[in-house]
This record gives sequence, structure tokens and C-alpha cells, in this order.
Amino acid sequence: MIRMPRLVIAAPSSGSGKTTVATGLMAAFAARGLAVSPHKVGPDYIDPGYHTLATGRPGRNLDAYLCGPERIAPLFGHGAAGADLAVVEGVMGLYDGAAGQGETASTAHVAKLLRAPVVLVVDASSQSRSVAALVHGFASWDPEVRVAGVVLNKVGSDRHEELLREALEGSGVPVLGALRRTKVVRAPSRHLGLVPVAERRAEAVESVSALAERVRAGCDLDALLALAREAPPLGDTAWDPVAETSEAGGLSAGTAAAGPATSASAGAGSATPGSAGAGELAYGRGVPATPPPRAGGPAPRIALASGPAFTFSYAEHAELLRAAGAEVVGFDPLHDEALPRGTSGLVIGGGFPEVYAPELSANEPLRKEIGAFTGPVAAECAGLLYLARELDGAPMCGVLAASGRMTERLTLGYREAVAVADSVLASAGTRVRGHEFHRTALEPGTGEVPAWGLVRPERRVEGYVQGQVHASYLHVHWAAAPQLARRFAASAASAA
Repeated sequence: MIRMPRLVIAAPSSGSGKTTVATGLMAAFAARGLAVSPHKVGPDYIDPGYHTLATGRPGRNLDAYLCGPERIAPLFGHGAAGADLAVVEGVMGLYDGAAGQGETASTAHVAKLLRAPVVLVVDASSQSRSVAALVHGFASWDPEVRVAGVVLNKVGSDRHEELLREALEGSGVPVLGALRRTKVVRAPSRHLGLVPVAERRAEAVESVSALAERVRAGCDLDALLALAREAPPLGDTAWDPVAETSEAGGLSAGTAAAGPATSASAGAGSATPGSAGAGELAYGRGVPATPPPRAGGPAPRIALASGPAFTFSYAEHAELLRAAGAEVVGFDPLHDEALPRGTSGLVIGGGFPEVYAPELSANEPLRKEIGAFTGPVAAECAGLLYLARELDGAPMCGVLAASGRMTERLTLGYREAVAVADSVLASAGTRVRGHEFHRTALEPGTGEVPAWGLVRPERRVEGYVQGQVHASYLHVHWAAAPQLARRFAASAASAA
């Protein structure tokens, strides 16, 4: 049973001010002395960094597409353990979900799974009485979604606020806050959204502090807290990384992953993905199956890339690796000239290597060490680019023969994929759900084995399996596929 006061902060559309209100509420409640658990609907890595700064607790994602709806409440319970209050920031508009998947992964979907009251943040800058029709529509669209309050954002004046409140008096949805238009609090953006906290920490601390004060002054915190406490208990057990990575618990190595659990059996020989039937991909090439961890052996040390260039990582990944018996240590490829002593496995997640390509390239000692590293490596997106031969002409680690470059095209969306080859991360046939989000492209070398065969929404191969290396653009949430962490930890133990 999960008992936790909670609020979901939603909006009619992107750009309404969800992040402003959610982050400000987190910081304002934390300033009152409450332990606040921060959460974000969807695959976004950047907003959770601001949530972490606001609360002092890891920002965690709740993605019903990547992890499956059945894992949302357990993951929420795990992340919120020991907190006094949970605040969940939504994604896009309240009812916007995964393309072609109905309500799946929408803020409304997650709010229903959490049985949480929704606070609607409305951009009121260009309306007055019409706000009542807008709120009525969102509140009545799905009777299972409880829109229990409104925060009016970008209000122009006292008179404007008076008109808005008057219009909403008969709506049945109380106004719980009103925030004036202001340019005082700014969060800079670039090609993939907000600039992460790790790249502007001093400024970000000031911004979050200013948001807390703005929300404290403009919102009824007591009413919001009372609303959060109305959320009923959830009849679920909190997610447990130790149970998930045990041989008896979670999913067994080589079987299915995210969403509704499914599985696929490996094809024979070295069939190419393009020769598969309409519904599946063929696979079977790659490295041998990974042996189990050595009983009683020392904990393998897995180095996890961090710092300003590599900020995209789900908190559950490190937790799963530790639960699988590994020691996880961080390192910053911008500044550390060597891997942590005793490293036997390497995880390099997403981020912005294109922004820091000259600095990453200038750290030649680390690039050479990674280029010569013989242990298992799992790399996603930014990590894939860092392992390439070069990025926009700047030499990278040279583990892969591919070359990366920035493009004008944004590649964005959820994916369903099948592991094409056995690797240190996944056995051939493992099915996962993932997410792509980048403005870069790779010019491949020759003869590489793909990491994933994408089966929905398009069919193509993606990424690389090369010896002990698994590198791909695809971001996968390991909580939905804990066998990935267990397999990788076992690979690192074998290399120790």
C-alpha cells in the first residue's frame, strides 16, 4: 500500500507554464520544511534536474509508454518513499500522449494511474471570460481525471485577475493561484529544450529560488497541500531494484522488456534485419551470451559518465546496477583525465556532446583510455557520439568507425525495438520500448552489427554492437527491463 499526498501539475498545452509552477511549488514546499518528492511525466531528462535542485531529492520520470502502466504506481512509490508530499509535472497538454496510442503516456493517463488530483496551469495572457469554457472542457473531458484546481499564469493586472476569477466562479474548479507576467525568472533554452542545471548551476539556483518566491506569493500553498492530502492510498507495492535484479525476481535475462511484457526468440545464423517478415526482425549475430556473475567475487566497478556534457540518466539505472552487485562511480569526461581506478564497466548516457565537442576532444588522455578500454561499454545517444571517430570534425574516442555531425533535423519519438545481436547489454531477441531525441546523425563505417531493429513506428536498424560495446541513439528505461542491468553488471564482473 502506497500512502502519499500528491498533485499532478498539468496544462492545456506546452508553453503554459507547467515547469514554472511545478518547480516553484516543489521549492516553496521544500522551503517550508517538507520533504518533497519530484516526478516528471514522460522521457524528459532536463526538467528533473531542476526538480532535484528544488527539492534535494532525485527527480524521477513516470513514463507509461517506456515502463508500462503497471509500473507507474510502483515506481512512484519507490521514488516518493520517505517524503511528505509528491509533485508530478505533466508533459505537453493534459490529454496528449504517445502518437497513435490514445491516452497512453499522457499526463491524464499517469494522473489516473496515480489517482492524483490535477492542478491545471492556464496561460491566461490573451483571454478573460473564455477561460471558464477552457477549464470546463478540460475538467469534463474525462470523468476519471479529477481537475481539482486552476493556477492562472501570465496574468496581466489586478483587473485581469479579477475578470478571470469572476469567470471561473461557477465552474466548480477553484482558482488556487494567479501568477503575473514577468521576465524576471528566465531559463535559457537551445536546440533540445532548457539548458540543463549542470551547465548553469549558480544561475539555476537563483532561478529556482525566485520561482519559489513567486509561487509562494501567488498560490495558496495551504489549499494545494490540503488537496494533495485528499489523494487516496494506492494498492500497489513500491518498486524494488533488488527484487527486480534477483534471479527469481523481475524479468529473466534475454526475455521481454517494456510495456506489456512480450518476448521473441532469436533467429538462426546471421540473417539480416531487412530479410525478416512483416511483424518481426531477424537477428543472431554479435558477441557470445554473457556468463552469470561470479559467486563471491568482488563487486565490479562501473563508471557512469556525468558532468555538463552527460546529464541524461534515469536514477533507477544506477540503483539497478548497485542492486545487481556492482559499485557505481561517477566521472566527468570534460575534466577527468582517467577513468576511476579499477573500472571494469562503462556506462555513458545522453547529453550534449555537440555543445562540448572541443572540450571533450581536448581531453586526450581520457579519450585514449576509453579507446583502449576492453571491458563492457553501454552508450546512449551522447555516449554513442562520444565513442565515434569524430564529432563535427573534433576527434572523439574512436571506439567506433562512425563519424557524427549536427543536422537541422530533429529526430524525436517513442520507438519499439528488438535486439539484433547478443551484446553485453541485451540478448538477441530482447524487446524494448525506447525514445529518440537528437539533432545529430552518424555516417557509419563498414561491417558494423546493428544494436536494435526498430519495428514501430518505422522499420530500420539503429546503433552498433562491436565486441564488448553496445552503442545506440535509443534511450531505454532499465526499470522496464531490469535484465539489462543484471546482464551488464555480470559482464563487468567477468571483466574485473
